[in-house]
Amino acid sequence: MKHRKIRRQAWLAALISTASLMPQVVNATIVEFQTVMGNFQVNLYDNSTPATVTNFLAYVNNGDYTSSVFHRSVAGFVVQGGGFVYNQALPLDQVPTRPAVVNEPVFSNVRGSIAMAKLGGDANSATSQWFFNLSNNAANLDGQNGGFTVFGEVVGDGMDVVDAIAALPVFNFAGATSEIPLRDYTATDFNNGVPVDETNLVIINAIIVSDSTVDSAAGLNPPLTTNQPNPPGNGGGGGGGGGAFGFLSLLGLLLAVPHLAGRWSSRRNNRSS
Repeated sequence: MKHRKIRRQAWLAALISTASLMPQVVNATIVEFQTVMGNFQVNLYDNSTPATVTNFLAYVNNGDYTSSVFHRSVAGFVVQGGGFVYNQALPLDQVPTRPAVVNEPVFSNVRGSIAMAKLGGDANSATSQWFFNLSNNAANLDGQNGGFTVFGEVVGDGMDVVDAIAALPVFNFAGATSEIPLRDYTATDFNNGVPVDETNLVIINAIIVSDSTVDSAAGLNPPLTTNQPNPPGNGGGGGGGGGAFGFLSLLGLLLAVPHLAGRWSSRRNNRSS
């Protein structure tokens, strides 16, 4: 028995050594937001927030965000989307939601990051809605409601587009659209009950995967959350783009709306605050 145990330990050590030398299977992801205000790219942290990225990409790959709108804008804070779709007519439709995703508070809610919105008092309630941080919101969002999961960042000059959306006038149509940004729409239009259409909404024509071939997040260095300094997941530096299986994973496997019609209303709000 003793010799058998020694042989088993030697075999396991050799297996771990071999697994650590195996190339990682990497599927890093950069997605492009194609909007009526311009296009911009977001690099997702596949390795570090895998459940959240998988959830987001499920909506992307199913086309759920096609013709969706930015329905919330708070100056100096966030712009939010992912909840409602314009289908060439009013009222707006709600994005069909998948089961809620587990919270992954690894990185800090700093300017340019994208994070999941969720219900108040439920850390693990995020579904389809997300928001872009317009400023450093770490003090507010890193510790609130279990921390808001940051799962990627805007790259290149993409924040120019996000900032342009944030600069639009905001109108109160109640419920989830109580802070909705609109184009070519004025306070006079609002007061006179002028109906809103596709020329006013900030529509996302599509979100597409533009890069899934390299570890595109390896060179990024997003700051860790100020509330729970969880280490990033396996993979490259920074956000660790890509969904890779390290040897520990291998070892583990071996061993064991609401509506819009001149005035909006909504049932429940996913919020970033």
